[in-house]
Amino acid sequence: MAKGSRQAAWEFFGVELKRRREDAGLTQVELGIRVFVSGGYIGQFEQAIRKPQLDVARRIDESLQTDGIFERMWRGLIRDQRYADYFAHVADLERSATKICDYAPAVVPGLLQTPAYARAIYFASNPLVAEEYVEEMVQARMDRAEVLADPTRPLYWAILHESVLRIPVGAPAATSQQLDALTAAVRARRAMIHVLPFSAGAHPAMGKMMTLMEFDDAPPAVYTEGVLAGNLLDDPAAVKRAQAHYDLLRVAALPLEASLTMIESAARDFERCAPTN
Repeated sequence: MAKGSRQAAWEFFGVELKRRREDAGLTQVELGIRVFVSGGYIGQFEQAIRKPQLDVARRIDESLQTDGIFERMWRGLIRDQRYADYFAHVADLERSATKICDYAPAVVPGLLQTPAYARAIYFASNPLVAEEYVEEMVQARMDRAEVLADPTRPLYWAILHESVLRIPVGAPAATSQQLDALTAAVRARRAMIHVLPFSAGAHPAMGKMMTLMEFDDAPPAVYTEGVLAGNLLDDPAAVKRAQAHYDLLRVAALPLEASLTMIESAARDFERCAPTN
C-alpha cells in the first residue's frame, strides 16, 4: 500500500473510531479509561497521528461492541507480511519519526544495512529457506532504509558496540563493504554513528538492542527486541528510563571522528581477509 493511501486509510480508521465512540455516548477520556490509554491517545488515534497497537484495537472493539471491526482494520493496515508481527508496527512508526536513536550490541541496525550484509543475516538464521524468500526480506529492509534518504528524513543517531565491527557477517568483503557504508552515511551527514569500545566495560544495555523514536505530534516510544519477540513501549516512565540508558551509552562511546577511525580500521582488516581473484 502506498504511503498516501495508507495514511488515508488510517484517517478513515480515526473517523470511524470517533463516530462509533460518539454513538456510544463516550468522551475520549471515558473510552481511554476503558481501553487503558489516555484520552489524549484516543484523540491522536482519531486524528491518525498515532496508530494503536493490536491489543488496544481489540479493547476498543470490546468497549464499543463493534464486532472486531477495529482489529480487522488494524490487521489490514499495520500488518506487512514482509515483517514479523511484532515488528510491523515499528516499521510503520519509523516513517513518521522525527528522530531515531539505535543501540546495536551485535549487528548493524537494519536502517544502515547493505543488501549483502542483510542477506547474510537472513541466511544465517534461515539456512534452508528459499532464496526468493530471502531476497524479498532483503528488499523489505532496503525499503525501510529509504527513510534515511528522504529529504525529510529523521535525525538518526546510532551507537554500535565494538562487537558489531568485529563479528564477520557473510564473506569478509561483505562485512568490509558494510563498514564502509557506515562511514559513508556519516560523511554524507545522513547519520551520526558512535562506537562503544570494549574498553568501556559494563554498561546499562549489555546485550540488549533498543530503538528510541520521537515524533512531532505524538509521545516518544522505545522498542526493544529479543529472540522472536519485540516490545514497543510508550509509557512515559519506561521511555524516560530508556533515554537515560541511551545517554549513558553516548557518554561512554567514542567521539565521532575516533569512531569513524575505528570503523575504517575494522573495514580494512576485513578487506585484507577477502580472497583476491
